[in-house]
Amino acid sequence: MELPKFLLGDNTDFPEDIFIIHLDYPRFIINLKDDEVEFMEEAEDLDETELNAEMEGLVEQANAFYDKEMERYEKE
Repeated sequence: MELPKFLLGDNTDFPEDIFIIHLDYPRFIINLKDDEVEFMEEAEDLDETELNAEMEGLVEQANAFYDKEMERYEKE
């Protein structure tokens, strides 16, 4: 099965939160409300500097994914 790079998630127990799930390595969930990141696995092959650089780009991609999804939703 081919999985998308990002998924959009919400939960009625957290009505103010918007979650983006990143399914590629390193797997993580970001809450766009406050940009808090929870890793689902350790990034063992990246040192802290590499991980920070990688995450900066991935957070930008997650935000772009959310914006694109909302644009599509509003067109329907």
